[in-house]
Amino acid sequence: MNKRKPVVALVGRPNVGKSTLFNRLTGTRTAIVEDIPGTTRDRIYGHSDWNGVGFIVVDTGGLEAPTAVTDRSTMRERDLPLGMDSALFVSHIQNQATVAMEEADAVIFVVDGKEGLTAADEDVADVLRHAERPVFLAVNKTESPQRKLDAVEFWNLGLGEPYPISAYHGDGTGDLLDELVKVLPAYPPEDVASDAVGIAIVGRPNVGKSSLLNALIGMDRAIVSDVPGTTRDPIDTEIIYDGQTIRLIDTAGIRRRGRVEPGIEKYSVLRSMRSIDRADVALLLIDATEGVTAQDAHVAGFVLDRNKSVVVIVNKWDAVEKDTHTIVEFTRQIRTDLRFLDYVPVLFISAQTRQRVNKVLPAALDVAEARHHRLTTSEVNHIIHEAYDRNAPPTRQGRALRLYYGTQIETEPPTFIIFVNDDKLVHFSYGRYMENQIRSYYPFIGTPIRVIFRSREKRK
Repeated sequence: MNKRKPVVALVGRPNVGKSTLFNRLTGTRTAIVEDIPGTTRDRIYGHSDWNGVGFIVVDTGGLEAPTAVTDRSTMRERDLPLGMDSALFVSHIQNQATVAMEEADAVIFVVDGKEGLTAADEDVADVLRHAERPVFLAVNKTESPQRKLDAVEFWNLGLGEPYPISAYHGDGTGDLLDELVKVLPAYPPEDVASDAVGIAIVGRPNVGKSSLLNALIGMDRAIVSDVPGTTRDPIDTEIIYDGQTIRLIDTAGIRRRGRVEPGIEKYSVLRSMRSIDRADVALLLIDATEGVTAQDAHVAGFVLDRNKSVVVIVNKWDAVEKDTHTIVEFTRQIRTDLRFLDYVPVLFISAQTRQRVNKVLPAALDVAEARHHRLTTSEVNHIIHEAYDRNAPPTRQGRALRLYYGTQIETEPPTFIIFVNDDKLVHFSYGRYMENQIRSYYPFIGTPIRVIFRSREKRK
């Protein structure tokens, strides 16, 4: 049995439906689907299986032959990050597709059956004929019987039998997959490793998220650019660190709701939010040269709303003039600006120079461990009674709050339930006090905890 899960790369010119096929094969809506050429920029990885064979699907940016690189008439300037040359940007996309092909055990070349055979398809086919791996030709958008018949013209590409499919409706994909899995190394179907720690890299645009991802995995898996808005697609990358499987999730920069541009960026931000939902720990990046901004606080609040654990990463630390008190003063300011995250660790790094990047994953794993920690019922009750004796709650409307017993009912995040005589007597400040008492016993570093007060039913 093959120990490495086989990889299948989806390649083709822009806007032929690669992302739609990716979503079909993986059963997700991970890839952006939009009728604008050049939408998918970074490589996206997803897990799939067919007839008992598991494999990884790689969605790539549009692949163009070298002769077509200078023709940018199909890409609108408003779809590019501000300030980036279109030809340079497409070369980044080409590089992503080329690397994905090199990693792949098989390639699915996607063409547009609605438009028919184009010169660009022929240019890409010229490249793929020299690929040292099986190539399958998928003629997409062939929903009608006539388009299925017209698909025979793609025999002219010299890549073997064309498979008419509809990625949107799923028609014909089964026949394509039947032939695909025959050439893949045997690997049992499986879901994403359940013991993997999901770590999302989040923050407002242009704080260095892609640079940190590349620094953590040691290769240029994401496009790195100084232009805000480069990363539109979240990227999942699994690595093994100190014996632990880690799933790194890169996300697009999250802007404040009123500043999100319509179209691609809107969908990208929504997906970033879903990426955070899939994570255990969020690495919240802050630009050291600018300090904590209102947007940073907005992103932090969003992560906290989803009860995710957090490590604050102050990036670009090499660009700050420092003395012996700089870190202390900067940390104090962060604690002030993000006072609702006073329990999270703060690291100062430079993704560009790799300064202290080696501290990031250990800190994230420590936080993940705290996220899964469970206190025994006896420990919880000891904390509750000690806290009550130390600071009894004030009476409300002439009635006194009584605490009976408590227990931890969940992890991820740690959740405690405390039974009382009447939960309406619990003031917000006393709930926060009880949370602080729990943290004084076990800090749950970087992890939010929930304390729920519940009225005990009166016995008849």
